[in-house]
Amino acid sequence: MNKKNQISESKLVNKLRIAKFISSKGTTSKSELAQSLNLSMPTVLQNVSELLQSGILVEDGEYQSTGGRRAKALSIAKDAGYVIGIDISKHHINLVLVNTRKEMLKFERIKKSYINNFEFYEWMGLKISEFISKSGTDTEKIIGVGISLPGVISREQKLIIRSHVLSVENVSFKILESYLPYHFEIDNDANSAAYAEWMPETPNAVYLSLNTTVGGAFYLDGKLYPGENFKSAEFGHMIIEKDGKPCYCGKNGCVDAYCGTRILQDCADGNLELFFKKLQQGNTEYLSVWNEYLDYLAITISNLRMSFDCDIILGGYLGGYLNDYQADLSKSVLKYNNFDLDTSYIHTGKYKLAASAYGVTMSFIEHFLEENM
Repeated sequence: MNKKNQISESKLVNKLRIAKFISSKGTTSKSELAQSLNLSMPTVLQNVSELLQSGILVEDGEYQSTGGRRAKALSIAKDAGYVIGIDISKHHINLVLVNTRKEMLKFERIKKSYINNFEFYEWMGLKISEFISKSGTDTEKIIGVGISLPGVISREQKLIIRSHVLSVENVSFKILESYLPYHFEIDNDANSAAYAEWMPETPNAVYLSLNTTVGGAFYLDGKLYPGENFKSAEFGHMIIEKDGKPCYCGKNGCVDAYCGTRILQDCADGNLELFFKKLQQGNTEYLSVWNEYLDYLAITISNLRMSFDCDIILGGYLGGYLNDYQADLSKSVLKYNNFDLDTSYIHTGKYKLAASAYGVTMSFIEHFLEENM
């Protein structure tokens, strides 16, 4: 590579670093870019100017300052493009519309059971088009559609290798190409939710997905660790009770059998929201179920903390309800963990039902930035 090409490649790398930093941060200033990325101010000024001209960046108000003249706030342009995120579970479909600033503009939850047939995929294509139309979004600016699914997924082949939740094996989603006029990708629901809930300030973190079934993901140095055989973070199948309750995997005593939300939902006609409503009303039967659930969740959290020694994010459908019960959960965890003085390493999810649908859009935004440098 000659010197001219090296300079050109270095400039491209710096421009992408700047764009990704702003995308991750939300808003920033030129001085913060120079300091955080260890770049000279002339380099920052030149690249920011080019990104502003291209329409990828915008100056959006003034940035917070510790003194002196307030700097212009730099953000990714919110109307540069849009991504549709979809989360398919056994009986529901969640849809979100996300812009290139990573803002969730629209959320819709539909009661619809997954069935592997032509009618379902045709319905999906029509529903996505309807969702976009109702939002008033310019279809020319749709970057793509991300679909999160429970189970073992091959992203490259757009294949569900195995999904206990959906009761299918070796199902190709390529059939959807006939009904969808946009580029689309599929990914595992727990990995997708982890993308949504992960905090850049904590490069190492465990994500525990508490849905009808229990899954998870592990961030190492800011990247998802897939495992040597792409089976990492199967936290739902750690055994926490010898000869305990049967698990759908064929073993007994798995975390999934004790911490899956169906344990709570079964008390309330399958309705998790109703369970917590009754719990807040002081229903003693629900309280007994909840205390037992918290105890097994605390054992699981303690084991994960002992194994990974990093922050733990509790997400999935249950994550959004845990804010009101953090004190109770902390007491339970400290019963099993005498290595930590507090439970400040435990965080609850922010996105509740939308986590997987929102998270599966993130890779599209990253690729959009890369392709528009």
